[in-house]
Amino acid sequence: MSDSDMIVARAEDLTRHYRVKPGPFQSAVPLKALDGVSFELKAGKTLAVVGESGCGKSTLGRLLTLIEPATAGQLELAGKTVETTDPRKIRPFRKNVQMVFQDPYGSLNPRKQVSAILAEPLKINTKLSTSKIQQAVIAMLEKVGLRAQHARRYPHMFSGGQRQRIAIARALMLKPALVVADEPVSALDISIQAQVLNLLMDLQDELHTAYVFISHGLGVVEHIADDVLVMYLGKAVEQGSKQAIFDHPLHPYTRALLASTPFVDPDRRRQRIVLQGELPSPLRPPSGCAFHQRCPQAMPHCAQQQPSLIPVQGRQVACFLYEPD
Repeated sequence: MSDSDMIVARAEDLTRHYRVKPGPFQSAVPLKALDGVSFELKAGKTLAVVGESGCGKSTLGRLLTLIEPATAGQLELAGKTVETTDPRKIRPFRKNVQMVFQDPYGSLNPRKQVSAILAEPLKINTKLSTSKIQQAVIAMLEKVGLRAQHARRYPHMFSGGQRQRIAIARALMLKPALVVADEPVSALDISIQAQVLNLLMDLQDELHTAYVFISHGLGVVEHIADDVLVMYLGKAVEQGSKQAIFDHPLHPYTRALLASTPFVDPDRRRQRIVLQGELPSPLRPPSGCAFHQRCPQAMPHCAQQQPSLIPVQGRQVACFLYEPD
């Protein structure tokens, strides 16, 4: 099997439920933050996970980076099943999956120089000498477009875009097979966003790293994704190749997301679809299809039954519009 065919991550019915109290003096109820998501990701490819705030994107990211254990389902990294019940068995996986956080200002220790921030993963996980670690730090800084003298500076001395470059460098120090990027450009100016996205793609070509790119909008992911997973209230509603979903979205929610995305090319613009109401609370999810209360094409049985993901036109869609009668 070539490197390009290697499955870096595979999730099967990955689930994360919490027990929370909706208010004082009330009993705890289940909150289904992630409710059965499945996918597989090959080396050097990018899976974009999109949806509104509260749909479960960041929960999926925390499960993939082993910050939290799954309630149910199975996760494989580099062909090995992750056993989340034993912390000692989790540690070997941590080197293979790293995370780039949304906030470039809060994700770096302000009291450490950049050299110490980048050296820390190598000190913890390898037996390299101090000189070898410093060489690796300088080499990685140059990969992300910074200079050797930047190693002696502190995070507050950099702009937001430069800080995110440092965060990306830290994530790549151990040469992980998978990087989870949770809204990595949403806190940056538009002009800087393009630079960081181009950097991520260049590094992927060079290092053959797989990305899970989490975003609340489809506009950004069009440039970086190979496949797209659209989520709504903890579930996947449509998933497939970027080309299939951008050229011909099928699920009404995906259509609404794309219709609200600004495109410079007039041929890409779609008639705006205004969704009624807000995203339902995961503490009180609606019966049947979670999207039926806001869906412009909802049918009576959408309120009673929950659609399953089925193959339709080269992708998977969870919608009764495409199920056989």
